Amino acid sequence: MSDQAVLLRIRDTDNVAVALRPLVAGEQLSLPGITVTVAEAVERGHKIALLPVAQGRDIIKYGYPIGHATAAIAAGAWVHTHN
Repeated sequence: MSDQAVLLRIRDTDNVAVALRPLVAGEQLSLPGITVTVAEAVERGHKIALLPVAQGRDIIKYGYPIGHATAAIAAGAWVHTHN
């Protein structure tokens, strides 16, 4: 399965992608222009950070802000309500 079938990045400006299957910590995945190492287990349907996101910065999905980071988020980390 190609990495593009594992992650769904809707817009090139998105800083998160959606996992299309469960992701395992340590997996290295690539999308055009980005390679990310999965930092922790991410369930199917959940978001993973493609780039570091500083606390207070926007989470971008669909090309638009969908929330703000309540804590710093490393590239490859699970993005959910806890951060």
